[in-house]
Amino acid sequence: MVTDEVRARLAAVPVLAGYTGPLDRLGGLTNLVFKAGDYCLRIPGKGTEEYINRANEAIAAREAARAGVSPEVLHADAATGLMVTRYIAYAETMSPEKFRDRQGSPARAAEAFRKLHTSGAVFPFRFELFSMIDDYLKVLSTRDVALPAGYHDVVREAGSVRTAMAIHPLPLVACHCDPLCENFLDTGKRMWIVDWEYSGMNDPLWDLGDLSVEGKFDAAQDEEMMRAYFGSEAKPAERGRIVIYKAMCDLLWTLWGLIQLANNNPVDDFRAYADGRFARCKALMETSEFSRHLAAVREG
Repeated sequence: MVTDEVRARLAAVPVLAGYTGPLDRLGGLTNLVFKAGDYCLRIPGKGTEEYINRANEAIAAREAARAGVSPEVLHADAATGLMVTRYIAYAETMSPEKFRDRQGSPARAAEAFRKLHTSGAVFPFRFELFSMIDDYLKVLSTRDVALPAGYHDVVREAGSVRTAMAIHPLPLVACHCDPLCENFLDTGKRMWIVDWEYSGMNDPLWDLGDLSVEGKFDAAQDEEMMRAYFGSEAKPAERGRIVIYKAMCDLLWTLWGLIQLANNNPVDDFRAYADGRFARCKALMETSEFSRHLAAVREG
């Protein structure tokens, strides 16, 4: 989208009306995001209306801001998806490399999650893994994009995961549910979380398992994250849920990647993205470690 079109969108937002300063492009896999002075303007990407409820997102973003983990929302239009938030100054947009190199960053991310999860915030959407898989498969059924070989077989195998997780369920809490590294902004003292498109009420340990995958955490980073979140060493069942969600997030986001491929999203090779995530999911599920963690979750 050219700058003139962005300016036209910007002019329609009351808090930014009359702004003529620089527009600096920020990160984003599906959306266009710009820094406009002290504000951040988000323009939704093509096709996102098929699988994102913008009204739910706006409520979640405001609730997360009230919880103190996300910037203040100044404008949110559920019809167009336009959103304006405060810009967090002096904060680094995170990446796997920065999570490795910035001392204490896995712990700061875990502390932000704990703050959100214990805030009492209520999000309107229920993030339910298997329902979302079904929904994404319905979107893909109308597109000429092939699933990775054996995808439906792995979904059936994951039925044992669904059964095990239901034996001792954790209370549902407000969760981010899509913790890409780029959705974390680190000041060095405090971690902020942005982008609430996929947020919902969920098992809180999904957020930790998914962040570990997105951040390519090693064992030491996982331990730092879990210790900061739980305040002590994780119990076997807690650790088990986190490991299981590492596989399950790959199972889900495989389909998300294929939707991006179908929508001709140019920012990444989404065929390789989807196939890579599915291969990683299968590899983890086939390990003896996965079976051991699944047993720990069943025992509670």
